[in-house]
Order: sequence, then C-alpha cells, then structure tokens
Amino acid sequence: QVRVVESGGDLVQAGGSLRLSCAASGSTFGINVFRWYRQAPGKQRELVAGLSSTGTNYADSVKGRFTISRENALNTIYLRLQMNSLKPEDTAVYYCNVDRLGLTFWGPGTQVTVSS
Repeated sequence: QVRVVESGGDLVQAGGSLRLSCAASGSTFGINVFRWYRQAPGKQRELVAGLSSTGTNYADSVKGRFTISRENALNTIYLRLQMNSLKPEDTAVYYCNVDRLGLTFWGPGTQVTVSS
C-alpha cells in the first residue's frame, strides 16, 4: 500500500506563489507515475500536471506558471508543485495521485484559495 498526503495549500493573493508538496510513503518501489489534479467548486476534477519516465505534461491553463518535480528520500517520495502567477481561477482543492503496479493511490487534498 501507498500512503499519499498533500500539504502546502493556503490563501494567497492573485499574482502570488505557492508550493504544494505530496508525500508518498509505504510501498514506494514501483511508483512510476505522479500527478496533480484539482477540483474547483461545482466543477469536475481536472489533471493539472503529470510526471513519469517519459517526462512532464501540463494543462494548458497552467503551462508556464506551474512546475512539477519529485524528490526521493528514505522510504518516501516527495512530489512538488510550484505554482507562480496564481489567478483566482486556480482556486481549488489540489490532489496528488501516484500509480504503482497498476493501482492508483490518492491523497485527501489540500485547499488553495487565490483572492483577487
């Protein structure tokens, strides 16, 4: 099993920056895909950014503003999402998920609110 926990969500003014973190712990061997999703009130959950052995990909709405990266530590993999030039429309609950051996593990999410 893999435990996934996000952190770093906050209230920030438009134009500001935030860095979200996601800690994937437990059985981390074999995790090969990492993703950030977000869900705004009344909207469907959408893919924001992904990272795998083939590279990174971003939603058009965040390209050039968001950067996904990962760091390995003992028994834990950290997934980061650096968010710059934030806009009110970036307000959402942000979720991290990882794929391991055909299974997907989700975190509970972290709230990001961007005020205008």
